[in-house]
Amino acid sequence: MLSACQLTEKPKELPKPKREPVIAIALGGGGAKGFAHIGVLKVLESHGIKPKIVTGTSAGSFVGSIYASGQSPYALQNIALKLEEADIRDLTLNKQGFLLGQKLQNYVNQHVANKPIQQFPIRFAAVATELGTGKKTSFIKGNAGQAVRASCSIPNVFVPATIAGKQYVDGGLVSPIPVRTAKDMGADIVIAVDISARPKGDRPMSMWGLLDQTINIMGQQSINEELAQANVIIQPEVGHLGVMDLKARHESILAGERAAQLKIKAIEKVIADFKASPAALQPAPKAKY
Repeated sequence: MLSACQLTEKPKELPKPKREPVIAIALGGGGAKGFAHIGVLKVLESHGIKPKIVTGTSAGSFVGSIYASGQSPYALQNIALKLEEADIRDLTLNKQGFLLGQKLQNYVNQHVANKPIQQFPIRFAAVATELGTGKKTSFIKGNAGQAVRASCSIPNVFVPATIAGKQYVDGGLVSPIPVRTAKDMGADIVIAVDISARPKGDRPMSMWGLLDQTINIMGQQSINEELAQANVIIQPEVGHLGVMDLKARHESILAGERAAQLKIKAIEKVIADFKASPAALQPAPKAKY
């Protein structure tokens, strides 16, 4: 019989259940080169890697919004291959730009079934630049097409998008590859897709190529800062493709597939390392917004 002063053995603590990492994919800008994002998404899903957060800038917001709305990468590919320039081009006479952007907005809303961002099955943010202040704005709710239109509004090409009385232009000016936004939304692991590769060769650049090159040069520091915070970086070889070359979309998609396939082992290692670490025993990080 145990005496009153004897201590009973404490029950063993059960191990805490581990959680899956919150994986995000940050899709950068680059015009028609953004079709490479579709190839990346195809390969990730084929290996069972499906992000819970998608952030996109410019072309990345275009692809990312449709994907986050529930469309599969293969459905995205079909949409991309059927896209015609006339579907998204609406010329206008305006001192701020020669493309209005309403057609782009309508096109996106059509392919997300007119769902607002907050109703997407995958959390999504479209990154734009507030014209009046130069500050980054991440649209995580509201009209998806309008947010993408803002994110894609290249200065002096598109008329700035007006939302709630404020004007917005291309997100690439402040966040070319929105890794920081993904982390702010609670991501544990961020896969960054960088399509900002410089044009190759000594051939004269078109107006669009020159514009893309200018934005990339201006944003190089931001690109480096964003990529430094990513866990894995995928860089499709699309530098030889034109930013407005819709005819090269199939080539761009294949480039995304090839680049993603080369990074699968690295992504799987990052996921395995997370699961083996104390971080996997902690709650998911709180989203700032």
